[in-house]
Amino acid sequence: MRIDKFLSNIGIGSRKQIKQDAKKGHIKINDEVIKDSSKIVDTDTDQVKYKNEIVKYVQYIYLMMNKPSGVVSATEDNFDKTVIDLLNEDDKAYNPFPVGRLDKDTEGLLLITNDGQLAHDLLSPRKHVDKTYYAEVEEEITEKDVKAFAEGVILTNENYKTLPAKLQIIESGYPSLCYVTIKEGKFHQVKRMFNAVSNEVIYLKRLSMGPLKLDEGLQSGEYRHLTDDEVEQLKKRDSSLRSV
Repeated sequence: MRIDKFLSNIGIGSRKQIKQDAKKGHIKINDEVIKDSSKIVDTDTDQVKYKNEIVKYVQYIYLMMNKPSGVVSATEDNFDKTVIDLLNEDDKAYNPFPVGRLDKDTEGLLLITNDGQLAHDLLSPRKHVDKTYYAEVEEEITEKDVKAFAEGVILTNENYKTLPAKLQIIESGYPSLCYVTIKEGKFHQVKRMFNAVSNEVIYLKRLSMGPLKLDEGLQSGEYRHLTDDEVEQLKKRDSSLRSV
């Protein structure tokens, strides 16, 4: 990879800036000053220094965000703040994107990455990745609703029967509190499933997606990089999905 691409990809600066820095002697490959920013670097074996600090190439980043209400799950939007707007500049430099969408008013776990293959496999409707939500709904939830979710319900305005879902009652009343686990990701699915049983979601928060669980230490709007173990678990899931 060209050294200017290497450094720009990890957020050091624009290629124009890196070209200027190279001419100033700020870049070294294996302790040799490199003044040609088109110089090729081996990202696996070469040691790169920028202003005498060792820099390592990272191809993919994996971020867990506790998405707040009022922010859209998109890379850009003409009217609303996006989840990418909440990232620092170093992480934005990797051009990450949200894996799937949470509604503007829905909170909770959102995976943000630039690993397109992993995102594809997690979102593919054929893969049936579990997604668990905490929900508060207006009306009383009954065992009849639990059974209906387990059998699959007909989504309003689409004549589509969902895959079986797990509805776990926490507290039945007005409102009712519950957990919902679905295996697909139709538009507004959880809200529409409750509509199908004559109920209305008033609060929704995603708690998990596949093996990834929301870090309870993340405040609304905060995010962190996934741990190596979390990435490994996702990739194990990815590997099993590909073998289906």
